[in-house]
Amino acid sequence: MADTLLAMSPAGPESIQTAPAGRPEPTLWLASRSPRRRELLNEAGVAHAVIEAAGVDDSELRPGRASPASWVAALAWLKAAAGADAVARDQQPVVLAADTLCVLPGFGMRGLLGQPGDPDEARRTIRRLRGGRHEVLPGVALYCVRTGVRDVFVDRAEVSWGAVSDAEIDLYVVSGAWRGKAGGYNLRERIDAGWSIEFDGDPTSIMGLPMRALGPRLARFGIEATGPGCDGGGTSGGSSGGSSAGRVLRADVA
Repeated sequence: MADTLLAMSPAGPESIQTAPAGRPEPTLWLASRSPRRRELLNEAGVAHAVIEAAGVDDSELRPGRASPASWVAALAWLKAAAGADAVARDQQPVVLAADTLCVLPGFGMRGLLGQPGDPDEARRTIRRLRGGRHEVLPGVALYCVRTGVRDVFVDRAEVSWGAVSDAEIDLYVVSGAWRGKAGGYNLRERIDAGWSIEFDGDPTSIMGLPMRALGPRLARFGIEATGPGCDGGGTSGGSSGGSSAGRVLRADVA
């Protein structure tokens, strides 16, 4: 099941408006260097530019007692706020930022898996994932710099891995394809490579930007997503299919 945790500004979702007549149309700025997020936005037909979320280093931050969902939402918001400092405020900029965590059930905070820092960590991470199930939590923040309206949410997808041999893992680690990826892998790449992976939820959530949840939210900010898969629906798939359902949870995030 793919759940969505939604956190809004105090005024609520109805407060999000498109640009009034006579004002510039919203411009989307992606505060991320991820080529996969840029690719997903391009596939959805979302015009955007890229900025740097300077000063936010995940490796220097700790979640404390925050839940995984609250933590990844906080990381996304920190990056959006940092990106907002780099855009011109005389227009109507909307900043989009995201972060992703993989979560192994039953391990508490020790089950949080971000981006591996080196080949040894990548090898250990992939070995922990194979033959089991984990959650993928992409946190996303949208922030209109001029109005101060924000939308911060977390999507959920479940991924199940089959067997992956040590030899396959070693070859993969040597390739360097694990770099910059939460959990050390990209769903589309690993399925294309023939790895036994099934998932329940939006595949773009697992790839770092939940387009089915993001599309309607972009529309509330006056930004159009014209590509397929941006209508808020769910999906399942992988090496074999399954069923999927979704629901929206409301929450207040400070």
